[in-house]
Amino acid sequence: MKKTIVIMAISGLLISASAQEGKKGWNFGVLPAVTFSTDLGFQYGGLIDLYNYGPGDIYPGYYHKFYLEISRFTKGSGIYRFNYDSEHLIPGIRLSTDLAYLPDEAYDFYGFNGYEAVINKEWIDDKSADYISRMFYMHRRTLLRFKNDFQGKLSGDNLRWNAGFTINNFKLSEVNLEKLNKGKDPEDQLPDVPGLYEYYKSWGIISPDEADGGMINTLKIGLTYDTRDNRPNPNKGMWTEAGIETSQKFLGSEASFGKFYFTHRQYLPISLDKLTFAYRLGYQQTIFGDVPFYYQTQMIVSVLLGATMEGLGGSKSIRGIWRNRVIGDGFFYGNAELRWKAVRFRFINQNFYLGVNAFSDFGMVTDKIKFTIPDFVESAFTENQFFKRDAEKLHVTAGGGLRIVMNENFIIAIDLGKALNEQDGGMGFYMGLNYLFGTATFIQTVS
Repeated sequence: MKKTIVIMAISGLLISASAQEGKKGWNFGVLPAVTFSTDLGFQYGGLIDLYNYGPGDIYPGYYHKFYLEISRFTKGSGIYRFNYDSEHLIPGIRLSTDLAYLPDEAYDFYGFNGYEAVINKEWIDDKSADYISRMFYMHRRTLLRFKNDFQGKLSGDNLRWNAGFTINNFKLSEVNLEKLNKGKDPEDQLPDVPGLYEYYKSWGIISPDEADGGMINTLKIGLTYDTRDNRPNPNKGMWTEAGIETSQKFLGSEASFGKFYFTHRQYLPISLDKLTFAYRLGYQQTIFGDVPFYYQTQMIVSVLLGATMEGLGGSKSIRGIWRNRVIGDGFFYGNAELRWKAVRFRFINQNFYLGVNAFSDFGMVTDKIKFTIPDFVESAFTENQFFKRDAEKLHVTAGGGLRIVMNENFIIAIDLGKALNEQDGGMGFYMGLNYLFGTATFIQTVS
């Protein structure tokens, strides 16, 4: 199993170009991240969140926000991302545009339909007698994405339309053993054996047409109802959205399909501006067409919530279970979180508070991806090592976290979640920016 050790996550570098009690002009935070992975090497780089508050008349709102992240693993994985967000560039319309190149040398793949896909931990434990490879449940994925989301008023200040278009170029292959084994002692090298991705191809569950990825270009339209009192960490209000996303071959896509999505978030004040109960409920369903397996991991939202919005599993959906553990043609998920703004203080001429949160996340497949289970008569494996029919049920995790917040907008986030079923993983550790129901970029490890 891939294990990542966080060497340094937060350097304490918080730099500001403004020193007023209420914020004006430019203000920014810098967060470097250095990690080490047995299989991926050292990660190095950092991110910058840059805000323009203008004359300060809408603080803690902002006029323009820029986000830049450049981070890389020495073995080849990385995040190269630029994001811009504003309601003031185009009068009356909120624009969020995101350009990202996301190479991943060890992208999680556990099969389809949640618990109906069996995970054998011994196969990825190099200390076990049944060890096969630490990369057995991984493959290589590269994603080049250009995403643009728009929102405008429909009625009053709360009801909005949302729309968007995205260009995605997915490239897939088996893991690059030569790169991952470079510089390792022979006893630590990954063996040259098939992984689950290769078996699914050989069994025909993944078709040759989609096995190496492709272009998926989408159009999206929907409605948003938003009564939050602020975006980074609301004290009260709700944020609900629903819509349809479609991919069509005439747009240059490899496949034609449509998906419906619904997400409801609500923030209930227990003690105003101190203690809040927040929850999110989401549902996503394929409504027509055949979706390539590599796109089934995508969670549809009106505005992108990080470098990726994928699941179910991981930092954006169910904290504590493996990324992409719960994949289906339809799924629902939820998060319940108690948020406490524990301490407020001034430091380096900035407004800070420390927040503590406790949470439980959950989700499950509601519509299964249909495929034929292969015949294992002449195989060294058995069916129950890969598949467990009609086994899907609710996946649940629990955990807690810490937030270090500067000027209400720049939020350093640390979360620790535990899966309540060993088929979902063990502990998940996530570091990055913002509360779960907002824009975030996380560095994550799950063991």
